[in-house]
Amino acid sequence: MKLLIASNNKHKIEEIKKALANKFEEITSIEEEGIVCDPEENGKTFYENALIKAQTVAQFTDKAVLADDTGLCVDALDGRPGVHSARYADDHDSAANRRKVLAELAHEPNRSAHFETVVVLLFPDGKTIYGKGRIDGYILDKETGSNGFGYDSVFFSTELGKTFAQATIDEKLLVSHRSRALADLLAKL
Repeated sequence: MKLLIASNNKHKIEEIKKALANKFEEITSIEEEGIVCDPEENGKTFYENALIKAQTVAQFTDKAVLADDTGLCVDALDGRPGVHSARYADDHDSAANRRKVLAELAHEPNRSAHFETVVVLLFPDGKTIYGKGRIDGYILDKETGSNGFGYDSVFFSTELGKTFAQATIDEKLLVSHRSRALADLLAKL
């Protein structure tokens, strides 16, 4: 089966391709296919947003489409930024998003948080399956590490014993929310 990743995020694409290597006949991204679209993520859940992305991109291809939605959920912030993670402080400004979370937690002792991902696979015949993944940890009081993207430099993974920004991509894929969601999806295929 040929798979098209419905994302413009190069980091996500790299992680997904690495996690799904040898599972599909071909894996491409919308950029590689010359598809230009930025679906409005106006769903109330990670599943709804992933489905919106998959359905939007499916209009441009006859391949199976894989879309994900991921968010950082901070307990002391009542689960925020959640589905608004990419646009929490400003539209896709990761540095501003991190600064906002750190500022909101400045005097908060409870820094527990988790990353959550839902991946949706939409087949050309309209059938869908999805997978979910989660990893727990907490928010540091400052950025640490230079790898990764998004909130990786402020999220400390208790399983890894370091931030995702301190981890290699292979270390991150061992425990990450996205790799767990992809594994859950593959188990259902």
